[in-house]
Amino acid sequence: MFKLKEYNTDAKTEILAGITTFLTMIYIVIVNPVILSSAGVPFDQVFTATIISAVVATLWMALAANYPIAIAPGMGMNAYFAALVVGSNGSIDYATAFSAVFVAGIIFIILSLTSFREKLIEAIPNNLKHAISAGIGLFIAFIGLRSAGIIVANKSNLIGLGDLQSEKVVLTLIGLAITIILYTLNVNGALFFGMIITGLIAFFRGQLSFDKGLFASPHLPDGLMISNPFAAFGDVIHHDLYTVVFSFLLVTIFDTTGTMVGVAQQAGLMKGNKMPRVRQALLADSFGTTIGALFGTSPTTAYVESSSGVAAGGRTGLTGVTVALLFIVAAFFSPVVSSVSGVAAITSPALIIVGSLMMGAVAKINWNDFDEAFPAFLVVLAMPLTSSIATGIALGFISYPLMKLVKGKGKQVHPLVYVFAVLFLYQLIFLPH
Repeated sequence: MFKLKEYNTDAKTEILAGITTFLTMIYIVIVNPVILSSAGVPFDQVFTATIISAVVATLWMALAANYPIAIAPGMGMNAYFAALVVGSNGSIDYATAFSAVFVAGIIFIILSLTSFREKLIEAIPNNLKHAISAGIGLFIAFIGLRSAGIIVANKSNLIGLGDLQSEKVVLTLIGLAITIILYTLNVNGALFFGMIITGLIAFFRGQLSFDKGLFASPHLPDGLMISNPFAAFGDVIHHDLYTVVFSFLLVTIFDTTGTMVGVAQQAGLMKGNKMPRVRQALLADSFGTTIGALFGTSPTTAYVESSSGVAAGGRTGLTGVTVALLFIVAAFFSPVVSSVSGVAAITSPALIIVGSLMMGAVAKINWNDFDEAFPAFLVVLAMPLTSSIATGIALGFISYPLMKLVKGKGKQVHPLVYVFAVLFLYQLIFLPH
């Protein structure tokens, strides 16, 4: 079913890759409810909705498109959702905001059923594709370093080196050393086994405990957030939430598209300038966003942490099926999930190593022509510094056609790139991001 031999892999490797991806992204089932609960959404509602949307979207990606890419509610969009509700001073409640997410999801599905997003992937210049992959690598490594406390906030210089003597940092460095050794020795599942060993060390050192218990039944305190789809469209029209829908739509399109391209390139799944079964893959996050809004969570996106599973050998949808099954199990073990996701040292080493692997795409960028090199540089630089894949892509899309026009090569640029250059410019200047 998953064509394991064709992709030069086996079931054991795929399952280990799925576990690796799951462990690097499981934090979302705790972090997402924490962020959305600040907007008044019940924690348990978001916890269960996060898992439902992740399972539906990841299974679609795995079974329909056969890609090792996991999908769940995205960071950034959840913060925007919370800020939208809180910043509206009561004029918009969270139920109304979910209507905007739902409408964006429906439009997303319609766009994914057409050839629009497929053409968009083909329209992205090769240099920007390589830059997206490298930028995601830097971003994911930065996430690992920051969550582990190796990099911390600094008043005079924004960021600085953390306390290398703290238990959290020491455990991360030990885990990083163990994982690097395993990976260097070509041990199958090196990233996964690195996490297991680090987790055991954390447990015996008292940094990992399960004092909150093990089991908790998932439930939805508010039931379905959207029971009448027509009412959702009415909410958007009544409250003039058009720009909100546009923001959700634009950022999610490019967040997911960029991540898919980056991970697919890392896995060697791109065929020239095209991504096989792209329409099936692109439908996954649009369905995830729509289903997620029904139950009570912000838009879904392809997860950059999927690259950790790819680095562990994942090449097919069996990796995604493993991730989805583990999300279902996690629904009944929220105290355990909370404990493990709270110890950054367990997952940070994998993110740092994956970041280094994805940076290899930099070598494929044409650095000799400045009109090609500078837009790619902006993409790579902006992703980690703005903590946004979509913003990095936006700066690349804006600068690339401008430099080509100045160079007299405007006809070489795909018309879609010009269209999105204008849209991104408008979004960055006038809309929240």
